[in-house]
Amino acid sequence: MNNTHYISTNLLTLDNLQEIIVQNKQIALSEDAKVNIQKCRDYLDKKMQTHEKPIYGINTGFGSLCNIKISNENLSQLQENLVKSHACGTGDEVPLAIVKLILLLKIQSLSYGHSGVQLLTVERLIDFYNNDVLPVIYAQGSLGASGDLAPLAHLSLPLLGEGEVYFDNKKVNASEVLSHFGWQPIVLQSKEGLALLNGTQFMSAYGAYILLKACKFSYLADLIGTISLEGFDGRIEPFNEKIHLIRPHKGQIVTAKRISEFLEGSQIINQPKSHVQDPYSFRCMPQVHGASKDAIDYANRVFKTEINSVTDNPNVFHESDQIISGGNFHGQPLALALDFLAIALSELGSISERRTYQLISGLRNLPAFLVDNPGLNSGLMIPQYTAASIASQNKQLSTPASVDSIVSSNGQEDHVSMGANAATKCLKVMENLERILAIELLNASQAIAYRRPLESSAFIETFLKAYREEVPLVKEDRILHYDILKSVSFLESFQIKIEF
Repeated sequence: MNNTHYISTNLLTLDNLQEIIVQNKQIALSEDAKVNIQKCRDYLDKKMQTHEKPIYGINTGFGSLCNIKISNENLSQLQENLVKSHACGTGDEVPLAIVKLILLLKIQSLSYGHSGVQLLTVERLIDFYNNDVLPVIYAQGSLGASGDLAPLAHLSLPLLGEGEVYFDNKKVNASEVLSHFGWQPIVLQSKEGLALLNGTQFMSAYGAYILLKACKFSYLADLIGTISLEGFDGRIEPFNEKIHLIRPHKGQIVTAKRISEFLEGSQIINQPKSHVQDPYSFRCMPQVHGASKDAIDYANRVFKTEINSVTDNPNVFHESDQIISGGNFHGQPLALALDFLAIALSELGSISERRTYQLISGLRNLPAFLVDNPGLNSGLMIPQYTAASIASQNKQLSTPASVDSIVSSNGQEDHVSMGANAATKCLKVMENLERILAIELLNASQAIAYRRPLESSAFIETFLKAYREEVPLVKEDRILHYDILKSVSFLESFQIKIEF
């Protein structure tokens, strides 16, 4: 099996990204990518030999300093100064899995031949990726326009032998790793620093990483919600396809169909019911989960476009002898999509917590707090508190970042996307959702034990059997913190192929 992914002009999809990550593929430039990069660089070198007028970012200062002309002999120093001066990140370190995605997406964007970088620079980034030399990047510092300047500056510092990287599970100075591999620091040429720093790869990598997991959690929300429905002795009628075909939102139809399939062959769902309707958190899963699916689908389309785009500035079009300054670095499309995605994931957690609350309420012949001898035992009383706390935090984190803008660079950059903040808080929402779903599974699996000897479907029973090997039934009070941790680990280990 070929374990190399070739960077080319072919569309990169989330399926491709998942395959590259899961199979730990090496990456390399295709021949067409090499030609694209070299042609653009050759054009720019020739242009700078004869062109004396200011071209933004190539022979001028940056931001509000764009009107200051820089002499040709200082162009390399200009680009190096840019990288160093913009490395102002702070806060938590970006998770290494996301750093590796940032590297990949930056290489992809530079490969189209509209950025003016040296082939050597792109190949060094590929060396970093393939050898797991992962720059230390900080989560705070980007306004999401002009791109992700501060984080991408930290990504680029090791090219110069500056900054820190993780290598062999240790944080070391980049200069040590360059020496280890016999690599010389890159001498940046005109435009290169700006090409490296202007771009949306911080936001894009966060979005792609979140989407890869969001699709899985959307599936798990359906599955765990179905287990809760069984534990609550719920009704199947709300999942009849006739209801959903007359309100045919795609996500709603998919959710109802999936829940119906989960329930095939269940004795619990098919037993006679004394109640006429279920609470919304059970009955409206197709509508609520489905709306989140549609939001995830929207975000997927946005990020698929973005990871196949050139997002630095200015853009070089050597075929038409043009260097055009514009605003492809502006992260507004991503900021809006990340805010929408955070809201969608938050809602999956919100309705999950409500199902947990219903399960512990002593309804439908279930004991209060899902334990024998309630009173002596508190049972699953407090995990619901935890879920409620996390769900509340997600609501707070779902306040949109994209509606904010703070003027920077002396008014030159007077509207920014704040997409980087949208990205980092969306990641937190996703992590919180996993914990809320883990708590619901703890409760739902407990509730089903009170429906014995009736069984659910073969699929659900198999899933629960695997879960019970990790988390035993709660028969009397114990430290449930460990049960929650084990439940989270169980969901993390759950593997399913998600089609994007």
